Amino acid sequence: MTTTTPARGRRRAPSRMERAAGKAAALQKPRVILALLLLLALVSVMLLDGYLRSEIGNDARVRDGAAYDKVPEKILDGGPILTFANGAARTQSVPKKTIVLTFDDGPTANWTPEVLKVLEKNDVEATFFMVGSMISRYPDVVKTLVDQGNEVGIHTFTHVDLSYQSSARLQRELKQTQLALAGAAGVTTTLFRAPYSSEISAVDNYSWPVYKELGGLGYTSVFVDTDSDDWKKPGVSKIVQWATPKNNQGAIVLMHDAGGDRSQTIEALGTYIKKMKAKGYTFTTVSGAQAELNRSASRAGGTGTATGSTLSPGQRANGGQANGGQANGQRTGPGSVAGGTASGAAQAAQRKATGATLYEGKALVYAVAVAEWVVPALSWFLVVVGVAVMGRFAMMLVLARRHHRQRNRGRGRGGRFSWGPTVTRPVTVIVPAYNEKECIANTLRSLARSTHPIEIIVVDDGSEDNTSEIAESLGMPNVRVIRQENAGKPAALNNGVRNARYDIVVMMDGDTVFEPDAVHQLVQPFADPEIGAVAGNAKVGNRDTMIGAWQHIEYVMGFNLDRRMYDLLRCMPTIPGAIGAFRRDAVLEVGGMSEDTLAEDTDITIAMHRAGWRVVYQEHAKAWTEAPGSFRQLWSQRYRWSYGTMQALWKHRKSLTDRGPSGRFGRVGMPLVVLFQIVTPVFAPLIDVFTVYSMIFVDFRAALLAWLAVLAVQLVCAAYAFRLDREKYRYLAMLPLQQLAYRQMMYLVLIHSCVTALTGGRLRWQKLKRTGEVGTPAGVS
Repeated sequence: MTTTTPARGRRRAPSRMERAAGKAAALQKPRVILALLLLLALVSVMLLDGYLRSEIGNDARVRDGAAYDKVPEKILDGGPILTFANGAARTQSVPKKTIVLTFDDGPTANWTPEVLKVLEKNDVEATFFMVGSMISRYPDVVKTLVDQGNEVGIHTFTHVDLSYQSSARLQRELKQTQLALAGAAGVTTTLFRAPYSSEISAVDNYSWPVYKELGGLGYTSVFVDTDSDDWKKPGVSKIVQWATPKNNQGAIVLMHDAGGDRSQTIEALGTYIKKMKAKGYTFTTVSGAQAELNRSASRAGGTGTATGSTLSPGQRANGGQANGGQANGQRTGPGSVAGGTASGAAQAAQRKATGATLYEGKALVYAVAVAEWVVPALSWFLVVVGVAVMGRFAMMLVLARRHHRQRNRGRGRGGRFSWGPTVTRPVTVIVPAYNEKECIANTLRSLARSTHPIEIIVVDDGSEDNTSEIAESLGMPNVRVIRQENAGKPAALNNGVRNARYDIVVMMDGDTVFEPDAVHQLVQPFADPEIGAVAGNAKVGNRDTMIGAWQHIEYVMGFNLDRRMYDLLRCMPTIPGAIGAFRRDAVLEVGGMSEDTLAEDTDITIAMHRAGWRVVYQEHAKAWTEAPGSFRQLWSQRYRWSYGTMQALWKHRKSLTDRGPSGRFGRVGMPLVVLFQIVTPVFAPLIDVFTVYSMIFVDFRAALLAWLAVLAVQLVCAAYAFRLDREKYRYLAMLPLQQLAYRQMMYLVLIHSCVTALTGGRLRWQKLKRTGEVGTPAGVS
C-alpha cells in the first residue's frame, strides 16, 4: 500500500533549512581551525611552562676541574669584575672597606621580598643576579626591587652551565632574560654572572671563551670574593663568618634569595649588615663600586691597571656592537636595546627599555602569567577529570553487573525477572528512509522474519533514488510506503507515528537489520504501565574493518554499558535511533519528534522523562546497524550527535529546577550526561597531552606505566562489557590502537561541537553514504 503526503506548496527560493545548511557549511572550516588553534594554544602554554621550569631544554651538566692554562694569569689573579674594552680584558677589585652584596638565582615570591625588607630597613642597596625564567614568573617582585634602588644583573634564563652551550644558546639566554627584565621592570642591564661561577680564579679553558664572547657583547662579568655558602644552611653565625672579608678588604659577597629555605639567610643578613657597618664598611652595588673606582682613578690621573681598570659600566666593546638578541641580522649590545640610562650611580649598569624590547618583554611576561595560571589550573582539573573517568568506570562496572543480574538471573525468592504479562499485541515499526536503496531491502527482509506481529511503515523522506520503489517491489503485505517531501528525519518519524495503527511504535533506521526476536524482546517492558519508552541493543554490523572494529568496541563498552548504568539510575538519556520503542500516546503527549535539535532521539528521551514516563534498556533486543565506513563520515556523524546532544541538554535545562520526574532527571541524569559525555571527554585530551609531554620531557617510564595502567582499567571494563553482551574478545586486540587514534578523533569532534555551540552555529541533517553490506544477522555474527 502506498500513501503520498501532499505538499504544502512549492517555492523556487531556497528553504530556511537550505539557507541554514549553506551558512553552516561555510562556517565549519573556520570552526575546525579555531578548535585546532585552541589545541595549539594549550600545547604552546604547556611548552612555555615546561621551559620556565627547566623541564624542556634543560641541561643539568656542570663542568668541574677543567684545565686553565689558556686563561691569562692576570685574569686569574685579578679582581671579580671582568670587562673588555676594545677586545682587551681587564679586571677590577672592590675598594677597601666596601661590600657589594649580591644575590643569585632569584627572584622568588617569598624570600626576595624578605631580603628587600632587610635591605630597606638597613638603608642598603644590593645587586641581584636573576634567572630570566624566575623574572618572568615574578615580575612584581623585580619591579619593587628596582624601584627600591637595587641593581639587577643577568644569571641566564634557564640557569645552565654556558661552557657546554653553543653561541646561539648563549645569545638566546641573554636575549630572553633581557626581555624578561624589560617586561617586568622596564630596564635592561649590562651586568652578568654565570651560573655555577665563583671566584675569578676558577675560570677555565672552557668558560674563558664564553666570557670573551660576553665581553664582546658589551657585558660586564661579575664574580665573587667571598661566598657565604648560605645554600648549605650552616646556621646564622657561619653565614656571617664566611661572608666577612679578611683584613678590611673590599669584597663582592654572594648570597641567595632562591633555591629552597632561605630563613637562615634572612636572619643572617640583618646581623651581617650591622656587624660590617660597625667595622666601618660601606655597602654599594656593582655599579656603585665601579663608579668609586673610576672617581679614584680620575683623582689619581691614571688609566688604571688590569686589576684596577677605570672602565665605565656602560662602556661597549667593538664600537658598541653586540647583544644576546638579533635585529635584522645584526647583533646589538645591551645598551642599544635599552635606551636611556637609569638614574643613579648605583644603577648605572641598567638601561631604560624602549621600543620593541619593551613591548616584547611585556608580551613575554603576560604569556608567562597565562601559563602560570593555566597549567596549574589544568593540572588540578586533570586530577578531577581522572577521578571522574575512574569513577565512571567503577560505576559502570558495579551498576552494569547489578543490571545484568537483575534482568537475567531473576529477583525475589527464586522467581525469574519479568516485566509483567507477555506483550503479544501487534505493534507498528516505522522506517524513515532517505536515499536508502542500498539498505532498505535488507532492512525490510529482516523485519519480515520477526516473531512478533507487526505492521511496517516506510516513510520515504523525498528520496532521490528508488528507495520507495524497492520497498514496494518486495511485495510484503504488511508494508505501507508513505512518500513526503524532504523534511528531515524527525518529520518522517512524526508522519509515521500519525499513521500508525497500533499503540506501540518501534523506530529504526533505514540501514538497520533486526534479529527475528528483536521486536518481541523490545516491546516486553511495555507490560509495565509506567514505562513509556525502551532502548534496544544496537550492534555494529560492519565490524571487520579497523574503523568498524573501533566503533564496535565503542558501542559495546561506551554505549550499552552506559545504558545499563543509566537504566538502574532511571535517567536514560538516549534511545538509539537504530532500535527504540515508544508508546504512541506518550510520543504525541510530548509533542512528537522535535526538529529543535539534531539529536531528536536524545531530545524525545529527555522529554519522556520530564513527562513522567520511565525509560528502560532491553539488552536482549538486538539490531545490527551499518556504522560509518570512513573517517570523514564518522566525523560527520559524531559531530552531529555531539552537537545535537548539547542542543537537547540546553533545551531541557529547566529540568534542573523542576520538581517531580522532570526534576529527577534534571538533577540526576543531566549532570551525569554533562559530566561523562561532554565535560570529561572535552578535557580528557589533557590526559593524553600531559602524558605525551611527560614522556618526552619528564619521565618516560613513569608516564608510560601510568598510561598502561589506565589502558588496563579500560581493558577490564571492555572485557566485562563484551562478556555481558556475549561478544568475541578478539576485537579487544584493537583497543590499544583505538586509544591512540580513534579516541583522539572523538575528542576533536566533541571540541569542534563545543566551539560550534559557543559560536552559535547551526548544522544541517547529514546523510551518510551507505553500502548495504550489513545483511542478515547470521551473516554479521
